[in-house]
Amino acid sequence: MLRQGADVTLQIVIQGRGGQGAQLAGNVLARAFFAEGREVQSFATYGGARRGTPVSSFIRVDDKPIRVRCDIERADAILCFDASLLEARLLAAAGPQTLIVVNSRRARAQFAAALPGYRVLPVDGIGVAQRNGLGRIVNSALLGALACALETPGLDTLLHTVTAAAPKAGAENGAACLEGYRLVEAQLALQAA
Repeated sequence: MLRQGADVTLQIVIQGRGGQGAQLAGNVLARAFFAEGREVQSFATYGGARRGTPVSSFIRVDDKPIRVRCDIERADAILCFDASLLEARLLAAAGPQTLIVVNSRRARAQFAAALPGYRVLPVDGIGVAQRNGLGRIVNSALLGALACALETPGLDTLLHTVTAAAPKAGAENGAACLEGYRLVEAQLALQAA
């Protein structure tokens, strides 16, 4: 999935609503890439300073220092915490090769019909979180799903980073991350068959 010869190897946009953990997910993902020795740039933007408004986290990853200092205009991957945010403003950063991992119980075929031309992988992050004792906290499950789809960062590194970022519920977050990873792994295996 990593592009070679581009200005920046990997550009990721994480979109959520205030209080869903999108900014935390961006920070944890950036730490995982950094732990693997990669150069990382991570920053967030907010809507109004209240719960429920759109929040974006931007991550650039490369093997060399990153000199670009602006929003991401064309993402390699989008991690969307709320399917209702998959609208024109967010999709403007997506091209035909952009991978979109979205928190949704809807089937992949439904997204293919609603968003033709986009590569969408839905993951029931809430279901994963609830099965692992995290209530509606989906960021660990979605990070696992995204890492599997991108084939980076490595699963062991991500699991270590996720559990370290959540000292009170480290085991639960690690289990949710692993389950999210395995769900996408199964989706991709079915697609390849």
